[in-house]
Amino acid sequence: MRLRMLVTAAALVAASVFSFTQTSDPAPPAGPHHATRTEQTPPPPSVEDQINALREQMQSQIDSLKEQLNSKDAQLQQAQEAATAAQAAAARAQAAADGQQEALSANTAAVDTLQSSVSDMKNANAAIVSSFNDETTEIKKKISADPDLIEYKGITLSPAGSFLAGETVWRQGATGGGLNTQPTGVPLNYSEAAQLTEFTGTGRQSRIAIRAVGNLPSMTLTGYYEMDWLSAGVTSNANQSNSYTLRQRQLWGEAALNDGWRFSGGQGWSLATETTAGLQRGTEILPATIDPQYEAGFVWTRQYSFRVSKDFANKFFMGVSAENAETLNPAGQNLPSSLLITTVGNTGGLYDNQSNYSYNLTPDFIAKIAVEPGWGHWELFGIGRSFRDRLYPSGFTAGAVTPCGVAPTSAPCNTIAWGGGAGGGFRGPLVANNKLAIGLKGLYGQGVGRYGDSTIADITFRPNGAISPLHGFSALSTVEANPTSRLMLYFNYGGDYIGRDWTVDTIAGDANFGKEVGYGAYTASMYGCTTENASSSANASANPGTPSNCGGNNKDTQEFTAGLWYNIYAGPAGRLRQGFQYSLWRRDLWSGNGVNSTTGVDQNPGGGAHGSDNMWWTSFRYYLP
Repeated sequence: MRLRMLVTAAALVAASVFSFTQTSDPAPPAGPHHATRTEQTPPPPSVEDQINALREQMQSQIDSLKEQLNSKDAQLQQAQEAATAAQAAAARAQAAADGQQEALSANTAAVDTLQSSVSDMKNANAAIVSSFNDETTEIKKKISADPDLIEYKGITLSPAGSFLAGETVWRQGATGGGLNTQPTGVPLNYSEAAQLTEFTGTGRQSRIAIRAVGNLPSMTLTGYYEMDWLSAGVTSNANQSNSYTLRQRQLWGEAALNDGWRFSGGQGWSLATETTAGLQRGTEILPATIDPQYEAGFVWTRQYSFRVSKDFANKFFMGVSAENAETLNPAGQNLPSSLLITTVGNTGGLYDNQSNYSYNLTPDFIAKIAVEPGWGHWELFGIGRSFRDRLYPSGFTAGAVTPCGVAPTSAPCNTIAWGGGAGGGFRGPLVANNKLAIGLKGLYGQGVGRYGDSTIADITFRPNGAISPLHGFSALSTVEANPTSRLMLYFNYGGDYIGRDWTVDTIAGDANFGKEVGYGAYTASMYGCTTENASSSANASANPGTPSNCGGNNKDTQEFTAGLWYNIYAGPAGRLRQGFQYSLWRRDLWSGNGVNSTTGVDQNPGGGAHGSDNMWWTSFRYYLP
């Protein structure tokens, strides 16, 4: 810009000088020439010379400016070239940077992928190592001298459930039954046995259990055998060797199909017994007691059965079973005797000749459903039973008409009666991890006494020999707490009840004419219930738990239990367990006549009787792993 201004200024100056020379007045004429000689001075430079000098000067400046301009243009061109080169270099650098960034991103992704692959490989290796360790452990167990499972031709054998027990019981009132408590044998308060305490120590509840499992593509086969020594043979005694026979507790087999069907048969817990996993055998939930009679109100039998059940998505279960029947000895006052319903065992037929066995018409039939909706296990079941006796009409008076509709002079005949009941229950946790759990179960019906823990009675008779199933009710409530992994506390309260069932004999001429016949009669003689039997040899064979002249029938039995189990050790070597238990029993009879028929004195106002007993147990057990 500066160079252009200088060129423009020079052009303007030149134009002005040129214009001035063209417009100036002509020079004045020379004056007269003086002859006097003076020293001549050189003439002044002409305007043309001046202009030429100025032009030269301007031209020189212009040339200098041109040179400067050319130099500036060259520098500008160099700068532009440098800038262009710099821009190209910058573009190349940016491209290189972009390439480096892409490479870095690719490297980062590759590193992440590699890290993920390494992590997956580590997890896979850890799983492989864990699986290898588990397989190694299983192999070691299988080949060790003390395995959890024993392999035999593809079948696994396990002794889990086996234990050795050393146990004691102390009772305030003696029962004469050993470790097992017979509920209807709890001594009445004024009986001889109620005046004696009782201590027993034994190892007879020790148990041997063997479970065999075979896995097939479509089903699982299971066989189970369980035994203890809580039985007595003809030669069993406690005199010196304390020898007792081996008892069959459970002996059954099962086929569990993959589609949820289960078929099983053999001796085991009744389908009426509460379970914890559907209707599956081997998951029965028993009261956590030391007493092998369990708990008053507990609904159970352990007998032969054939069972079919179906599992629907592990939420709903249903099953039916046919089970061995047995009619408990009929009970009541003034019962007819011209009939046959039970008999002592035939030793040639391998029955005990000291026990009564009934002539069963049919098995007991049980149907059951269970649901596990997410909280707890819920059950509902029904029991159907049959009873039969054989009547001998000639034993009845002329006015009697037997249930089979024949006259007393007719031939003997058989009569049939049906009984049954319904029951249900639930069990579930109140606190997570079963820290606190509750349960309740009950059964009500006619002729279902043998399914209650106390086995009070099933039936009685009418004056004409007809069978009358007795109304019965059993219930058990349970609270269990597990405050630590080692300690378990349990509290149970339950009872079994049998109702009155009697009628007045209206058969003219009958030996019991006008009397109450049946169970829980108000005319039962009860005047001796408040007096201990006199000491005499005549009483040596009497029931020491019941005073003489105290003939009322059992009304109910009740039991409250509190106990604990503590695992001293639980681990690979098995489990060492200590247990303590307290039970308070009460047994009540139906009220009867308290008047002494000989003296006419009311020796037992109200005609009632009961017995209560405090009992303490200890248990020390070692369970096989």
